[in-house]
Amino acid sequence: MFKNQLTELLNINYPIIQSPMAGGITTSNFVAEVSNCGALGTIGAGYMTPSQIREQIREIKTLTNKSFGINLFVPNDFIVNENEISNSNDLLQPFNEELKIKQNDRIQIQNFNRFNDTFHEQINVIIEEAVPICSFTFGIPSKEIINELKLHNIILIGTATTVNEAIEIEKSGMDLIVVQGSEAGGHRGHFLNNHEESLIGLMSLIPQVVDHVTIPVIAAGGIMDGRGLMASICLGAQAVQMGTAFLTCFESGAHEVHKNAILNSTEDKLVLTRAFSGKWARGIENKFITEMKKYEADLPQFPVQNTITQSMRKASSVQNNKEFMSLWSGQSPRLAKEESVETLIYGIMGEANKLIQGLG
Repeated sequence: MFKNQLTELLNINYPIIQSPMAGGITTSNFVAEVSNCGALGTIGAGYMTPSQIREQIREIKTLTNKSFGINLFVPNDFIVNENEISNSNDLLQPFNEELKIKQNDRIQIQNFNRFNDTFHEQINVIIEEAVPICSFTFGIPSKEIINELKLHNIILIGTATTVNEAIEIEKSGMDLIVVQGSEAGGHRGHFLNNHEESLIGLMSLIPQVVDHVTIPVIAAGGIMDGRGLMASICLGAQAVQMGTAFLTCFESGAHEVHKNAILNSTEDKLVLTRAFSGKWARGIENKFITEMKKYEADLPQFPVQNTITQSMRKASSVQNNKEFMSLWSGQSPRLAKEESVETLIYGIMGEANKLIQGLG
């Protein structure tokens, strides 16, 4: 039951993909261990420089001979407004003072002019280093980029939060679709609809997408165990992508404060915020999110706000202060465990097999 078109295409034993969590979580050891255990390890390369990407790809290849993937953020059009930047810097001043860090140098517009260039350089590295699988979040790359990647036999995965987004991903020529339900932790992958219109629960989204596309669907959002895997497969998905479940594993590069926050959180403590990055994301509520809530509508867009809050997030991380960290988490934190990648993957598959036997 667990061998299908997708597992064959990705060359994996189990229909499990480790979510490409950007920001240092997906270390080389972590990604390689996931792949070595029969699932698909994925580098979250959204914030990485091309040289960092090249270095990590080469490192992973020394740690595993199994299949692994990489994820990039598709650059979106954004407006850089000097007044918004100035206001955001002013709002951050008290938090920076509490953390005893100097206020950011005023962010300059030219700082953002290279985002498109960086994306193309990242693509070039992926081609040069022959990464077998590449996934995308926040949109669909140009036809030229898709064609170039396909010429090099790279399997392409898009991210959708609605049926229409999934249809557009299939039309673009991608091979697989990650269907991201509103339960998912971290940033929302929507690109056609507004934030509110894309908040569709995973169990509603999977069968509707499956009925409207012909390429395999991967379910993501709040899945933590064999029950979530089986539910997704019963609804028509061929695999699951899991972030929070992997984030609390021993091998994950997530900050211990972040891991502990998830392990001690409950579903009602999770909120959607754009205070950290300018893009809606789900995480555990803390002082920064609470105090910034009333200003959210006026904050700069991603990646501008993300750049402005960078020094605050870094300082809070160094100081082990959870009140100013982006503690991303899906909606099922009570199911998170402190365990090895191997225990997690084999546990999921063992539970799924028991469920099949129970239904027997």
